[in-house]
Amino acid sequence: MAINLDDIKTGARLKGILPGETIQVVSAQPFGEEAIDLVYRKNDGSLGQQLLYADALSSISIEVDELPWKFDADAAQTRLASEAYRIRLAHLFDPHLAIHTSRIQSLPHQITAVYGEMLPRQPLRYLLADDPGAGKTIMSGLLIKELMVRGDLNRCLIVSPGNLVEQWQDELYSLFQLEFEILTNDMLDSSIRGNPFIERPYLIARLDKLSRNEEVQEKLKAAEWDLIICDEAHKMSATVFGNEEKHTKRYNLGLLLSGLTRHFLLLTATPHNGKEDDFRLFLRLLDGDRFIGRNRNKDKQENIDVNDIMRRLVKEELLTFEGKPLFPERIATTLKYELSAPEMELYTKVTEYVRTGFDKAQKVLDPKRAHAVGFALTILQRRLASSPEAIYQSLRRRRERLEKRMVELQ
Repeated sequence: MAINLDDIKTGARLKGILPGETIQVVSAQPFGEEAIDLVYRKNDGSLGQQLLYADALSSISIEVDELPWKFDADAAQTRLASEAYRIRLAHLFDPHLAIHTSRIQSLPHQITAVYGEMLPRQPLRYLLADDPGAGKTIMSGLLIKELMVRGDLNRCLIVSPGNLVEQWQDELYSLFQLEFEILTNDMLDSSIRGNPFIERPYLIARLDKLSRNEEVQEKLKAAEWDLIICDEAHKMSATVFGNEEKHTKRYNLGLLLSGLTRHFLLLTATPHNGKEDDFRLFLRLLDGDRFIGRNRNKDKQENIDVNDIMRRLVKEELLTFEGKPLFPERIATTLKYELSAPEMELYTKVTEYVRTGFDKAQKVLDPKRAHAVGFALTILQRRLASSPEAIYQSLRRRRERLEKRMVELQ
């Protein structure tokens, strides 16, 4: 910035009078119209004097005393940035931020699941298997929102049976203000980049739409996710027959999803079908290195430790904050009743029919088909125990099928 002789006043600090040094003006007296008589103080405290001409001012500047920093940014933008940073760090001061910013009345088991079991696990590979009614959708929403406010989730995919996708979308928005889109054929066809999984960070997809369509799976492989949640995860099942594993399309989808995400959460109220080998296959979705499909040592029963990757609470364990049961107590009793003479005759004949038919099946058919026939005959006896009307309808339909088959053979 150019200066003139009138700008040089007592107390000013000048650069350019002495090499590498800033001097302080003691006095500046005019000396004609083109010069001043300059008396100054050096850094060592000594004084100096010289005539300063106007044509020498181009190499001289006045040093302005100011703070090493100054605020000259837009105030509104600065406030917006500071508010965003405050919200980003809010979880450090409110450990239950997602609860306090959602429209829910949380329960103790929901808080312990999210904040005690799932959030501390990095990465999260977990099976939430509480009884129906525990609120697994609410727990999932809390987990999603908490990971978002902590900056740990930018992309999330929810895989659900087709009849539940709208419910997921409605509850996530109404309770947590989370806007998820449902994957549709129109979305796949109208995608600008040809892959909606890349374009949309928050999606809900139907289980069978993904498992049965290999083209959609190829598009799914191109995307990476921070969290994938699978509802009714027991549908992604596989079985073990002898030394052979039978994988369903849904199970193969589960294996694919497990490799596409850092956090993987499975939701189901029925995680175990009673077969340990099948349960190991199911747990392989969470940890393929730890779990295998079948027990290799048939002479030794192996116990599966799932405490670190699974939680299961039955309805009797679900309590309110006051310690009261959340659901009424379930009481099972056996009621005895006497069969009438016609009912007893019907029961005896059906039982004899089942026993005779099963024996014939074992003699005539191979073991696998005989087992299937035996199972079907046992169903008749269960229908009989249900009600006379139920067994009547079963036998009627069976007779109609046999008559139709005889007509076709003729």
